[in-house]
Amino acid sequence: MPIPDELSELAAAVLQPGFEGTTVPGWVRRWLGEGLGGVALFARNVESPAQVAALTAQLRAERPDVIVAIDEEAGDVTRFESRQGSSRPGNLGLGSIDDVELTGAVARDLGLDLAHAGITLDYAPDTDVNNNPDNPIIGVRAFGADPALVARHGAAWIRGLQDAGVAACAKHFPGHGDTAVDSHHDVPVIGHDLARLREVELVPFQAAIAAGVRSIMTGHLVVPALDPELPATLSRRILTGLLREELGFTGLIVTDGIEMQGVRRKYGLEGATVRALAAGADAICVGGDHADEHTAIRLRDAIVAAVRAGDLPEERLRDAAARVRELATWTVGMRARTVTPGTAVAGPSAVGRAAARRALKATATTDAPALPLRVPAHVVEFAPPRNIAIGAETPWGVGAPLSRLLPGTTSVRLSADDLAGITDPAAPVLAGATGRPLVLVVRDVHRHPWIADAVAATLDVRPDAIVIEMGVPVAVSGGLHLATHGATSACGEAAAELLAGAAVPEPAEQALAA
Repeated sequence: MPIPDELSELAAAVLQPGFEGTTVPGWVRRWLGEGLGGVALFARNVESPAQVAALTAQLRAERPDVIVAIDEEAGDVTRFESRQGSSRPGNLGLGSIDDVELTGAVARDLGLDLAHAGITLDYAPDTDVNNNPDNPIIGVRAFGADPALVARHGAAWIRGLQDAGVAACAKHFPGHGDTAVDSHHDVPVIGHDLARLREVELVPFQAAIAAGVRSIMTGHLVVPALDPELPATLSRRILTGLLREELGFTGLIVTDGIEMQGVRRKYGLEGATVRALAAGADAICVGGDHADEHTAIRLRDAIVAAVRAGDLPEERLRDAAARVRELATWTVGMRARTVTPGTAVAGPSAVGRAAARRALKATATTDAPALPLRVPAHVVEFAPPRNIAIGAETPWGVGAPLSRLLPGTTSVRLSADDLAGITDPAAPVLAGATGRPLVLVVRDVHRHPWIADAVAATLDVRPDAIVIEMGVPVAVSGGLHLATHGATSACGEAAAELLAGAAVPEPAEQALAA
């Protein structure tokens, strides 16, 4: 194979491709010797912390300063714990507690796990202000709907993660919270004027920059007040004019997955990549569903061709590659300070589980059942369509942990198809619940009429039913309503502990006594 020229090496330096498998494929090893600056890990690359540590060691054997990134929000969106579910509560849970020291502790705890597994860049935290409860893609991934709250917790999360030696990445600039469209599928539009953007969407990113965040991820969304034509990822006005020049960010700008339809549909993979670099992005994340060498070759060659054609200034490419190297140097230095060779990840996060218990919020009515439950319950989990950012393999719910704590508990999971065409949606919900406590588990019930209708019909018959909301808690119903503020394993376990009497977190205990 011919030795790549300098432009090809520079083009490879700005790519962060994904790959298949739990060991490093030959093409990635080869590319690391030819200038590849980083890789992105996904759930498909993770079996266990020890396996990830072995994988990252293989990468560093080829290039010691390689950036190893992962999309680990430590909430519903988890890659590092994708097979068992996150042992931490996620951003909305932390925001609901509103203890910035706890937020920092949870992030540092996560950072140490990632660092000891050899990961150096985390595409987190999500610093969007989720002030649209109908948002289909952010929701519990955000700390909340108040920009000041999101700002202080985002900054605490960043400091905690980076104190452990892992670079943080605030996303999705300039703000994906007030959207009703998922940029995986289409282009969201944020129609607010500049004054509103400065008062809401930009506030957490300014706080992230002040906290020293090492990278910021772009959002594939159009903000007409900033650029009426181009998505933020491809907009020089937004990435260079606003983020670099006005807000003063000097770190690495990385794109959201360049294969997402928010930019790929109109511009193609190659076109979006070149335009993003020209706009001011420094690293191209790719590989969600294009995790192969062919895609990497296409993008590298497109970058080189754009420079030679004058469509991408060579100086801009050199600047991007230099920022990649700058972050790589920072990660090497931080690993030397924070990582103890041979240290293994301890297992599920103790501080995360404690935080999930604190995130529980309970609302009781006169119909509330007595706790703890003394007999096995029947749990019905309503499964809405999957948020594409959340891995299909990631478990969620309350039925499994409650059955471990309260043997004899039964559970069933219902989808929209299961209830389609049924005259009485309560009938399949009530089946198996006669004479037993009934637990209804929902996720964003306010966004799914079929769930809301089934829950309402069921409560007409069983007003004593316990409703557990594992999404954004907009609607409150049931004899006892528990808001977990997320659907992580830690959140499900915390709810199950409360019902079974294994543990009663203070906020829930106070609410029940009120």
